[in-house]
Amino acid sequence: MTDMSNMNRRSFLRRSALAGGVAGTGALAAPAVLAQAPIVLKMQTSWGASNIWDEFARDYARRVDEMSGGRLRIDVLPAGAVVSAFQVMDAVNDGVLDASHSVCAYWYGKNKAASLFGTGPVFGGSATTMLGWFYAGGGDELFRELTQDVMGLDVVGFLGFPMFAQPFGWFKDEVDTVADLQGFKYRTVGLAADLMARMGMSVAQLPGGELVPAMERGVIDAFEFNNPSSDKDFGAQDVARHYYLASYHQASESFEFLFNRPFFEDLEPDLQAILRYGVEAASTANTAKAMDRYSADLRWLQDEAGVTVHRTSKEILDAQLAAWDELIPELEEDAFMKKCLDSQRAWVERVTFYEVMNAPDYTLAYDHYFPGRLRL
Repeated sequence: MTDMSNMNRRSFLRRSALAGGVAGTGALAAPAVLAQAPIVLKMQTSWGASNIWDEFARDYARRVDEMSGGRLRIDVLPAGAVVSAFQVMDAVNDGVLDASHSVCAYWYGKNKAASLFGTGPVFGGSATTMLGWFYAGGGDELFRELTQDVMGLDVVGFLGFPMFAQPFGWFKDEVDTVADLQGFKYRTVGLAADLMARMGMSVAQLPGGELVPAMERGVIDAFEFNNPSSDKDFGAQDVARHYYLASYHQASESFEFLFNRPFFEDLEPDLQAILRYGVEAASTANTAKAMDRYSADLRWLQDEAGVTVHRTSKEILDAQLAAWDELIPELEEDAFMKKCLDSQRAWVERVTFYEVMNAPDYTLAYDHYFPGRLRL
């Protein structure tokens, strides 16, 4: 964002605040409508308008509107409305957008450390564990250091909605061994691209809306996006019949809520707090909606669309961990990435020990009450 555009934005906010203050004193010169005019944020997502994730972004916008009493309004725009899905960070930094709703892996091409905030090595922690690292284990300060100090960007960011581990993806035929994967043209994003290349696949990084057309044209042979609802909406069931759940390539991702820093810092402290803590509120709401919709759409894919749902084989999962073992030392040649990975390992070693030791065997209980449903 240029100095002039920053000044214009700040001047607008100050004039709005002044109008509100004068109206509050009862001055006749300040019409009440000016005092009540909302500050409008232009937020673009990286998702199509029909994608459930665009709906998640609108859930956040509605909470911000209601919590602010209408003082803040977020105009949610789908991918492509202003910039492409992978360009939202640039647009927020430049002030073209006030905010974005995306994932860190989408700016992996700018700095590979982006993936450590969503698609990094899986040391044993779930997405919930790693979102805890962001808020209580020092991850938020490392994110600030990466974006503002290392990359020199004028952005402020928060993470929300700990995503369920992403499926290994959609395949035309069964894939049970590592040998079955050799030579596949496969879509994924972030460090997962490096990981899958280690396993013998050729990787293309494409936005979600391009996946099914790319599969139809033979540009890719297989792909993953994120979840049954999005996959169903894309029409994945029309181009592949085998859906593999469970994978270590992207097992701990969350949404990224990014704001232009001059815009964010010019807001009143209570409005900044609403934007920040609204992420936490939407995170809970998104999780509940995802549980409902993802599970229902997975059942539809099985029962109505005739898709065969598999659990990824142990051989492939073991190979993914071995590939991470090869990749991590290379990542740690970068001092900042090593600092992040050291922080994550320390957090996971302590927190996941508690989580695993404390958790009962939910699979055993499920199989007890719903015998025959699981095919592990």
